[in-house]
Amino acid sequence: MFTGIVEEVGRVTRIEEQSENRRITIAAERTPKELAAGNSVSVSGVCLTALDTKPESFSADLAPETWARTSFSRIHPGAAVNLELPMKADGRFGGHIVQGHVDGVGKLISFARIADSENWWLEIELPDEVERYTVYKGSLSIEGISLTVAKLENRRCTIAVIPHTVEMTNLHSLKPGDPVNLEADLIAKYVEKMMRRGSSESSLTIEELVEQGF
Repeated sequence: MFTGIVEEVGRVTRIEEQSENRRITIAAERTPKELAAGNSVSVSGVCLTALDTKPESFSADLAPETWARTSFSRIHPGAAVNLELPMKADGRFGGHIVQGHVDGVGKLISFARIADSENWWLEIELPDEVERYTVYKGSLSIEGISLTVAKLENRRCTIAVIPHTVEMTNLHSLKPGDPVNLEADLIAKYVEKMMRRGSSESSLTIEELVEQGF
């Protein structure tokens, strides 16, 4: 499990085709030092298994499904990717629950400075499978970054981004039209399922979830 707080931006150094899969190699200063082969790591919001770990790089295999259904379809050697290690059991929960399971791929509409401000507006076009779980002031993982929805009109989502997030993530490297990985709030999916099937099939009712702060 991850929290959407990006720890480091890595660089893709190699993409190799291996039968039906692709193996990507990522260079980074800190993250590889904490990885062993078989460990999980979030790469731009996708939970991958680290392989061939070295002090300054690691690799991961991408199945055809992962390649086709994520923003990895646009990556190339030199591309910037957001990295996050799994949350420790005794760590702080700085963002929101992020599993690294991409729900859909959105399209970057624009990313521009706000007039007379140091902050930025990020505008994303959401696919239907993500828009249904997106709400005003709710959480949304974009490229593995935990962000808060500032405006939602139809399928267009606008988010205010502070300078620190711009500096510490790959957002500044993206261009209008680029695909971006999206993961909706996990709680919204459970609530939808409970409401669809009825509370009689669940050990927790909607009222109990509300009482617990969800």
